[in-house]
Amino acid sequence: METRAGDPGAFARFDLNRVPTPAFVVDEIAVRRNLAVLADVKARSGAKVLSALKAFSMWSLADVVGEYLDGVCTSGLWEARLARDHYKGEIATYCAGYKAADMAEIVAISDHIIFNSPAQHRRFAAYIDDSVDVGLRINPEHAEGEVAKYDPCSPHSRLGFPVSQLRPEHLQGVSGIHFHSLCEQDFLPLKRTWESLKLKIAPYFSQLKWLNFGGGHHITRADYQRDDLVEFIKAVRAETGCDVYLEPGEAIALDAGILVGELLDVFDNGMPIGITDISATCHMPDVIEAPYRPAMLGERSEGPAIRLGGPSCLAGDIIGDYGLPVAMEAGQRFAFLDQAHYSMVKTNTFNGVPLPSIWLWNSDSDELRCVREFDWTEFRDRLS
Repeated sequence: METRAGDPGAFARFDLNRVPTPAFVVDEIAVRRNLAVLADVKARSGAKVLSALKAFSMWSLADVVGEYLDGVCTSGLWEARLARDHYKGEIATYCAGYKAADMAEIVAISDHIIFNSPAQHRRFAAYIDDSVDVGLRINPEHAEGEVAKYDPCSPHSRLGFPVSQLRPEHLQGVSGIHFHSLCEQDFLPLKRTWESLKLKIAPYFSQLKWLNFGGGHHITRADYQRDDLVEFIKAVRAETGCDVYLEPGEAIALDAGILVGELLDVFDNGMPIGITDISATCHMPDVIEAPYRPAMLGERSEGPAIRLGGPSCLAGDIIGDYGLPVAMEAGQRFAFLDQAHYSMVKTNTFNGVPLPSIWLWNSDSDELRCVREFDWTEFRDRLS
């Protein structure tokens, strides 16, 4: 899987020695630029846009997100609590499987609760009151994903109720339909998905209040067809009589953050091998899971390549082969691009590898401040 981002932007002039390593550095100005693009799409199309906390939940920027968007979407109780405590606007909660012990609080927090199946809705119907809208996630059964395990419409998917099985009784008490079938994609896959789905759900338009097109929309990418998206949403709203929701995640923080690391050791094993304090398995697990190759700030296209990997004991803790922009020697700094989304929320402490600190930078004023540092107690306190 090839990353669709990697524009260094203002980070091209950021001094990597200003922060300890490993460290995430997020540029508030870049986040605001992305949010302004989304707000423009929202204003022109009439859509409601929610920030997906699963991709970017840096709540120190919650007030900034609230300046531009309609609210947030969450993936369960803990994200819903974060939304309640720090974010503004609507809260839409979707979980593939809710627990009974969580439902009363989720209902109290959320404006929309989206169920993964009619069976889950039936099971928890007693918890629902007039304060919350109910949605049903459906599987359009139309695959557009590049990587099967990242495609919610892959065969035997657990995400969403198959639209081919949808019956009128499944939508009793349901205000909206949700589908999410994209991953880092532009407008045309959304259009094709809707065209494959529209006739199957058209009989229910009159009883629905909203349609939620989920996430995976790379709306803030430079080559995204935003004008086409605007006209499409306007047409869907007119045709269905429903509000339309979008839930971008990556698009909020696209090209807005870097992960700064340091070479700890270099040796030869048929090619130069570099051990770094950035771990693929601990800090960028999508590198292994997708897999994909993150872009490097200032990478050279010529000259010898070095294979970079983390300090953990996992043999597969390999980030990739790179033309370093600095000398291949211990102590040198480097950075991976486009790391504000997903990487930050997926970090873990396997092997006792330290978590990266989190820094907020304003590329206009050059103000830099540490938002969060972690010590070894983060590792200790999650164990027993």
